[in-house]
Amino acid sequence: MKATVDSLKLQPTVSNIYLLSSDPDIPAIDGCNRICIDSLNSSATMRAIAGATTADYALLYNKTNRLDLGYLALERMLRIAADTEAGMLYSDFVTEVDGQRTNSPTIDYQEGSLRDDFNFGSVILFQSSVLRFAARELKADYKAAGFYDLRLHISRMAPIVHINEYLYSDVTIDNRRSGEKIFDYVDPKNRGVQIEMEQACTEHLKAVGGYLEPEFTPVDFNKGEFPREASVIIPVRNRVRTIRDAIDSALSQQTDFDFNVIVVDNHSTDGTTEAIQEYAGNPRVLHIRPERPDLGIGGCWNLAVNNPEAGKFAVQLDSDDVYSDNNTLAKIVKAFYEQNCGMVVGTYMLTDIDRNPIPPGVIDHKEWTPDNGRNNALRINGLGAPRAFYTPLLRSIGVPNTSYGEDYALGLAFSRHHQIGRIYDVLYFCRRWEDNSDANLSIEKTNANNLYKDRIRTWELNARQALNLKL
Repeated sequence: MKATVDSLKLQPTVSNIYLLSSDPDIPAIDGCNRICIDSLNSSATMRAIAGATTADYALLYNKTNRLDLGYLALERMLRIAADTEAGMLYSDFVTEVDGQRTNSPTIDYQEGSLRDDFNFGSVILFQSSVLRFAARELKADYKAAGFYDLRLHISRMAPIVHINEYLYSDVTIDNRRSGEKIFDYVDPKNRGVQIEMEQACTEHLKAVGGYLEPEFTPVDFNKGEFPREASVIIPVRNRVRTIRDAIDSALSQQTDFDFNVIVVDNHSTDGTTEAIQEYAGNPRVLHIRPERPDLGIGGCWNLAVNNPEAGKFAVQLDSDDVYSDNNTLAKIVKAFYEQNCGMVVGTYMLTDIDRNPIPPGVIDHKEWTPDNGRNNALRINGLGAPRAFYTPLLRSIGVPNTSYGEDYALGLAFSRHHQIGRIYDVLYFCRRWEDNSDANLSIEKTNANNLYKDRIRTWELNARQALNLKL
């Protein structure tokens, strides 16, 4: 910390330095003022930062590591902030781990950047007049969602600008792989934090005209004729190790209605095709091999649900995963009728390849409540599993032809008009293993995924704003 302060003292544009601390016993550093806080991200801390700011701009460093600003980096940030009239500004940075330096690009902020884990990096520049006004507008007293609430307020007042230049270096404190981080936001121990974030996001949606009341269009389950009640949809490419488990799990379902299993084999080359062909004698298994070479997971879904053999309800099963027991399909179909919903989301458990539970365990996505789930969906980063759809609605909406975020896009689209049914029993084992597609993504791929989901949120937010204007 002293090294960081010493480097900031050398900056000719810096007038005051404040240390934020919840520990009164931390030694003082010469030339610094101290602000006592309860936690870094609380509403009280945001108000304290704004109240202490006397210069035209305020620079927040939100870590306890050493910060190294690049040559003339602060001058560059101030110039762009003035040129763009940014209320808040951030940049790309360099991460240093054990002496190894790696570029850490961030992504552009947009209307749909509503997830509370958006990565601004550790250095954020505020226009002080905007910061002070936004802080005065904070009505809630959050312990964890104060910064989130603040930046949502700022986004309604002035641009949030991304400088895609590497302007500082920082030391990382989270070296986990991408596949180990993606479930942090649904960890049950963070439930209290999630409730605060939901409240802040809901108030923001009301302020920007994107909030939807808990009023839903009834679903007519008599649209069209189908050869069977349900179809289990399994898109697959190169999963010879797990595809038999998935198909066997689907075939083991016990129901009082007819169903089939549609396996869309997307040009596998590792023996997956031959494994699926072992089920050729089973009349319930439909093996589809697309002629097109350009289908993602979403495109495979479109191919399956538009097949004349598709059932009234289309139920998801990833080629890595299995149902928790042989009653899953029956529970899902029952939920459609009982809850009158266009889509059903279940509860899953994270397991290893051998179906042994692994942390954080059960993922129930309680964010999907009947009263506010359709709004909170714009903040959270996933839907839960298994997912199931009323086929006529799915056909009319269509699945984005991507291999990431297609399920999330569907959840937002369905929830705009229809109820999302929920089942809180564990129906599904989501198996984590070394070949999962999200096990160890590069930062570039992670950024591309996050940028796409933010874009999906932006489109959906704009659609909801337009819908509200018509009401």
